[in-house]
Amino acid sequence: MNNSNRGLRGLLGTAFFFLPNLAVAEASSQALDLSGHWVGYLCVGLFAIAYLLVVLEEVLELRKSKPMMLAAALIWVAIALVYKDQGLSAVAETAIRHDVLDYGELLLFLIVSIAYINAMEERRVFDSLRAWLVNKGLSYRQLFWVTGILAFLISSVSNNMTTAMLMCAVVMAVGKDNPKFVGIACVNTVVAANAGGAFCPFGDITTLMVWQKGIIEFWAFFTLFVPSVINFLIPAAIMHFAIPKAQPAPIHTQVVTRRGAKRIVVLFLLTVLTAVGFQNSLHMPAAVGMMAGLTYLQLFGYFLHITHRDEPELGLDPMSGEEAPDAGGEDSLRFDVFHHLARMEWDTLLFFYGVVLCVGGMNFLGYLGHLSEFLYGELGATPANVLVGLISALIDNIPVMFAILAMRPEMSEGQWLLVTLTAGVGGSLLSVGSAAGVALMGQAKGIYTFMTHLKWTPVIALGYLGSVAAHFLINSALF
Repeated sequence: MNNSNRGLRGLLGTAFFFLPNLAVAEASSQALDLSGHWVGYLCVGLFAIAYLLVVLEEVLELRKSKPMMLAAALIWVAIALVYKDQGLSAVAETAIRHDVLDYGELLLFLIVSIAYINAMEERRVFDSLRAWLVNKGLSYRQLFWVTGILAFLISSVSNNMTTAMLMCAVVMAVGKDNPKFVGIACVNTVVAANAGGAFCPFGDITTLMVWQKGIIEFWAFFTLFVPSVINFLIPAAIMHFAIPKAQPAPIHTQVVTRRGAKRIVVLFLLTVLTAVGFQNSLHMPAAVGMMAGLTYLQLFGYFLHITHRDEPELGLDPMSGEEAPDAGGEDSLRFDVFHHLARMEWDTLLFFYGVVLCVGGMNFLGYLGHLSEFLYGELGATPANVLVGLISALIDNIPVMFAILAMRPEMSEGQWLLVTLTAGVGGSLLSVGSAAGVALMGQAKGIYTFMTHLKWTPVIALGYLGSVAAHFLINSALF
């Protein structure tokens, strides 16, 4: 091959690499500011109504994905009609394709992560951990700290809701005769789970979004470790004195993990390393690395299938906590990767789709540009980023963070880390501020309530402010 052909192919490769970004940049430059147009007002109204229905999900018994997905469709239909009338249909098409691509990458990443979590749950990894903690015979205060620390650590690689529910199960099993302890321990678990997800890209969807956008390198997130620890420790240290010193009644339970449980944990860690390698070393989307990691689970599932041997299936007796024969029989022992994929939290994932397209529509209409000018132009980056944490206590942090990424304000790395921290831990201020809090209100119904959590909000706020101060002090070089 001669040098001219090689040069031509190199130029074509470079052009194709930059073509999507150039198309998005061109679409942005041709976008119409419809923030003062009746269509803009209509779209804001649709988004507001959809979000109100999401907030009332428990009352209406209407899945949160339904109103959000419908609002997303209607918003973009309205946008498309205006742009078609102006002869700019291609501009709107390019913009929505960009939002769908953003969602697609996150969806693939989350599908693999949740598949591994479901597989570990089916292999009884979490049941085994729960039984181990219950059998330890810890005092109430010891259990308070152990569940909090484990929630902090586990949520850095797992989602905060799963982690919080696991620790809540332990707390309720041991503290069933002491509702006061269960309530305070649940508050501590929510704070710990949210704090643990703030310093690792795999710990929370908000950190994942920032990492996948390439704004912050993977290892840079770990500079938030100490601020996250402080966010957890300050309220925990104060709540410690409200925990009774008594020893709960001993409980004896036994859980045997299913074949391959430990190896699946190792494969999950290997998948995480693969995703990091794809993003950092190969400069490819982390989702591609995660999908490669899914093949590890698929191949291991095939190995379990061809080496399957009949063995009695044991389940947990819900009354005694002891293992008992399961009516499911030997078939329930067979490992099926696609079964774990089917058990995804599809309502949450589809809600996320609606959020991404709704917020993307608000940005395309021009509203986020005006909001960015106010927050980061008039208020300044630090007040705006601290305010984000307070907003995320009232509104889900996913749309809040996606809106900030859509605004893409000019900020230092330190400020991007600050908003990642505040968006992640700000939800701890109220029980409804995070998925972990909402899940535990259902799991410990009547014991852990909105008011139970609200009682400790001033203490949690001290931890919030302490984590912000620690970030400025420790990571001052990044500002």
